[in-house]
Amino acid sequence: MATQTAPTVRDIDEARERLAGVARVTPVYGSETLSRLAGREVWLKAENLQRTGSFKIRGAVNRISFLDADERAAGVVTASAGNHGQAVAWAAREAGVRARIYVPLDAPMAKVEACQNYGAELVLEGERLENAMAAAQAYVQAADATFVHPFEDPRVIAGQGTIGLELVEQVPNAATVLIPIGGGGLAAGIATALRAVKPDVRIVGVQAGKSGYTIADGIFVKHPGELTMGMLDSLLDDIVHVADDEITEAIVLLLERSKLVVEGAGAVGIAALLARKAGGGDGPALVVLSGGNIDPTLLISVMRHGLTAAGRYLVVRTRIPDRPGELIKLLQLCAEKRVNVVSVEHHREGMHISVAETEVELTVGTRDLAHGDEVIAALVEQGYPTERVR
Repeated sequence: MATQTAPTVRDIDEARERLAGVARVTPVYGSETLSRLAGREVWLKAENLQRTGSFKIRGAVNRISFLDADERAAGVVTASAGNHGQAVAWAAREAGVRARIYVPLDAPMAKVEACQNYGAELVLEGERLENAMAAAQAYVQAADATFVHPFEDPRVIAGQGTIGLELVEQVPNAATVLIPIGGGGLAAGIATALRAVKPDVRIVGVQAGKSGYTIADGIFVKHPGELTMGMLDSLLDDIVHVADDEITEAIVLLLERSKLVVEGAGAVGIAALLARKAGGGDGPALVVLSGGNIDPTLLISVMRHGLTAAGRYLVVRTRIPDRPGELIKLLQLCAEKRVNVVSVEHHREGMHISVAETEVELTVGTRDLAHGDEVIAALVEQGYPTERVR
């Protein structure tokens, strides 16, 4: 793979012609809230609204369009954490080509089921994308099929680069562009287009964490490919990292304020911007929201965590006398402080409390952190020993 030639802006222009009427020209939205929080004008390139829910359709369609008759008959194979697999499955179905997709064992079910719904044969293999990749490449050798690499392929990269051409047309005054980096195909493609058409723009790649698990599963790879890394070294102004807590905040803000459902990998650009990691002064920032295929169960966890961090949920423990009417008094005090009670749990067994008492854990909805502090102060003032859990 390392000996392949990087695509040029001409390759990207030609890819755009092939994708016309197939891949959507996704919209760009401004955000007053995000602009205020970031201290600069913010624009969102909503690739989460692309076919199959991510930018990946662009590279998959462009690559599969090059298959000759023998290759079409043998079918295509790929390995993917989910989004690339969906894109290859969809593109292969539209081209009348068989597709076999290898995905890690813990890949999000929303992405796994989508691959199957598009008609691909699905194989769960290994704990990481690299394990699935090795299994897929072994099958390619045995079956003489065509491997569609998620990022280490010039034609895939050229397809992703069509986003860069759209960005220049949609936000011509952008000073900084933030792009997620997993394998690097998206950033390499977009940066190639931008450097050719708008060479002075600041281009920042964003990675999730530096090791271990991340909620940004779509870019959870050990490192970019050799081809893409070589391109990124010469094309990007900077590469920054964001943590899961920062990604969580970005997902919650995008959903609540912009009404956009974005997966962890798609939210890393906003996370970097809000954490003031993008640099480039105060000029307009354009963020690529690369995908929206977040697993529903993960989204629930992310929203709960994010709302708690923002002070919208408060969990406290207190103690009340273990006799009729005492819980009502506690809840009445909560009502007076205008909080919504989400859950109430009693703890008696295994607790170091008086036999005449019961511990109560309350989860309540609050306006913000200050409102939560006000609730705790009111409980303490009324004689309830109170501990903030989170």
